[in-house]
Amino acid sequence: MSKAKQKKQFYLLSLGCSKNTVDSTSMADLLGRAGFAATDDPDDAGVLIVNTCGFIESARQESIGALRELAGLKGQNQLLIAAGCMAQRYGSEVVEWVPGIDGVIGTRRWMDIVPFVRELRRRKHPEPLYHLPDEAATVGRDERNVLRATVQGSSAYLKIADGCRRPCAFCAIPQIKGTHVSRPPAAIVAEAIRLQAAGVRELIIIAQDTTDYGHDLGLKNGLSYLLREIAAAAPDIPWIRLMYAYPGYVTDELIETMATTPQVLPYLDIPLQHGHRETLKRMRRPANIEWVYGTVEKLRAAMPDIAIRTTFIVGYPGETDEEFEGLKTFVRDLRFDRVGAFTYSYEASTPSATVSWQVEEAVKQARQAELMELQQAISLSRNQAQVGRVLPVLIEGHGDNLSVGRTYRDAPEIDGLVLVPGELPLGELVPVRIDGAMTYDLTGHPVFDGVNAAPAIVSLSDLTFR
Repeated sequence: MSKAKQKKQFYLLSLGCSKNTVDSTSMADLLGRAGFAATDDPDDAGVLIVNTCGFIESARQESIGALRELAGLKGQNQLLIAAGCMAQRYGSEVVEWVPGIDGVIGTRRWMDIVPFVRELRRRKHPEPLYHLPDEAATVGRDERNVLRATVQGSSAYLKIADGCRRPCAFCAIPQIKGTHVSRPPAAIVAEAIRLQAAGVRELIIIAQDTTDYGHDLGLKNGLSYLLREIAAAAPDIPWIRLMYAYPGYVTDELIETMATTPQVLPYLDIPLQHGHRETLKRMRRPANIEWVYGTVEKLRAAMPDIAIRTTFIVGYPGETDEEFEGLKTFVRDLRFDRVGAFTYSYEASTPSATVSWQVEEAVKQARQAELMELQQAISLSRNQAQVGRVLPVLIEGHGDNLSVGRTYRDAPEIDGLVLVPGELPLGELVPVRIDGAMTYDLTGHPVFDGVNAAPAIVSLSDLTFR
């Protein structure tokens, strides 16, 4: 490949969560507008970018490994840039860990990726260049008409805010991302309209804390307002899914909006992190357990078929046997549809690192296994309750006369799947009668319309349980 062609191509590896993926898409969008072309082969790229994750130790090691691999392959005319969370959090230490990095750009100024690349080339990078401003996240103040969504198949992740102002003792996100900054509603709605025009069938609303949306814009119940605006402006997107709600901020108005807006799915992801008051206090999380019981009751009263997903941390510093038993009781009582359980990860720069009683790793692992075994029986029971119902299934793949899709109860990559015989149309919502249930997945058969050989395509407004 010619040096000129290689110079105008970039390779971008995105690690970590869906929010990081959106930032990667935004950087790629900016580079594309500046005349760069994406390539899947790092050998063909003049610019190599790793959008790193720095949330926990295992994620950091994955990011370091990816950077080292590219540094080992890098040629004389190639630039290697560390971007994202690990870059923001550790700065010059990243270059110490991975010799060969030419530039480090953090989460708060990823939107400067194009001038950053140009500056690296102008300077011919005698020393690594850093772009790690300390000011709060500026995504809401500096839109620049940048794409803030990632399309994966027929689904799209739409980021509505960045940063976080919550004081969780185990989390470094505020250090990495800065405080919460909401994007302007008009910019988000305009993006939803563009995604509708692109044929997106599912819009997944994400932020570090979606329920905090709009507080900095002077909006009361800002998330409810935004959901209604998106639904009205993009009526042809049949599914709108809400992720990353914060305990204590799922308001009555939000519940009403979810229940009365047909496009908004009866699905809520609300990471609770624990079910015992004392553990939650040490976590600096909302510790009003009664609120959780009451809110779950309200959600299920307003939307009887709602699917609720949550996550828990086991082995948090100071977690006693009694506190862990309290978590298990909490899980038994509330019978969540989906649960993720994670062992506590020691983070030196967070308040949790100062707690003297750190739980032994073997105890953490045992508690995680015990909690997931408990939840598996609940998940199976919740899935078995779907047998006999007809549910719209978003078809995402097929082969060997078998199709794979998801119901409204399943967020991509983290929840279950539906296996359906036949090769059904990709990206469409197909009515499927559920005939089998496993711990995480379902099986079913397409419901034919009685006239045509193909199944009838349905929208969310046809979401009925027969």
